[in-house]
Amino acid sequence: MGIPHVDVKAQYEPLIPELEAAFSRTLASGRFIFGPEVESFEREAAEYLGVDATVGVANGTDAIVIALDAMEIGPGDEVICPSFTFYATAEAIARRGATPVFADIEPASLNLDPADVQRRITPRTKAIMPVHLFGRPASITELRAFGVPLIEDAAQAFGSPGIATSIASTFSFFPSKNLFALGDGGLIALNDGDLLERVKMLRFHGSRAKKDFLYIGYNSRLDAIQASALRIFLPHLDEWTRLRREAAARYVELLDGVVDVPLDEPGHVYHMYAVRTSERDRLSAALSEAEIQHAAFYTTPLHLQPALAYLGYSEGDFPETEKAARENLCLPLWAGISEAQQTEVVSVLKGAAELVVR
Repeated sequence: MGIPHVDVKAQYEPLIPELEAAFSRTLASGRFIFGPEVESFEREAAEYLGVDATVGVANGTDAIVIALDAMEIGPGDEVICPSFTFYATAEAIARRGATPVFADIEPASLNLDPADVQRRITPRTKAIMPVHLFGRPASITELRAFGVPLIEDAAQAFGSPGIATSIASTFSFFPSKNLFALGDGGLIALNDGDLLERVKMLRFHGSRAKKDFLYIGYNSRLDAIQASALRIFLPHLDEWTRLRREAAARYVELLDGVVDVPLDEPGHVYHMYAVRTSERDRLSAALSEAEIQHAAFYTTPLHLQPALAYLGYSEGDFPETEKAARENLCLPLWAGISEAQQTEVVSVLKGAAELVVR
């Protein structure tokens, strides 16, 4: 039946007995909103990430919106972010009434280019929002040197040791993520006690106890069933990361110059294995014919999206972003993909590449 792009079931299937026991425990408790499962996961996630505290929310997009709200970022403010990322990054900024200000990316890392970020800082810049794209950490140290608060969009990088060192970091537990839920879920990691209290209230209608309402808030809560699953998955994350990195290293050996492989570093957790090629359409067609699932992401960068046309950007404004949008191709990868599966993927790519050379 071919090769999937991501095989989430292969990762959780051995854990089904543990999941069933956890779900039964939650059912027996009758606590589905907040409660011990959510509180325990928040503590365990904070310990894993090395942050002061974490707050579970309904999804990764809400995590960004609530983090921005907690920092009182809104109309008249600017937030610098990449254009080569998922729409939610800029959407959340715009939802708060603030202005997304795009900066170009580094061609090797596909993350924000600090030099271009620095050029775009103005007195209205209230935050920089780097994205740890495809699981590779952004240049946090360089960005922090500009003296502007950082909100890390770490939706694709749970498990990377170099992240969540800023005032706030946001995560998604969408089922394809490195640490995944069995549905939607999100998390805000915090290193500021005052911000923590505000985030907790904002996720629950701006209230501490549903009696007095201090803020215009949200109804955004990580539910107990998802938290119980995440508690089971979290202890396996380091092993899953090891297997992802092992598979990425294997791709480098197998591909041997067929395409440009991603830049590696110890903190890269390979949410996706994104290669680059000027022959993407041809290679993609060959993979599809062989029933090998794959993906090309952000093929229309955010600065060219219709919903953000009001920002006034044009084609050509961000050359590296637009080049990456034309060239990226994400190959099958998950914790446990076999050498035989990877060999088959590369064999198809090499066959298609030989046709290009001819």
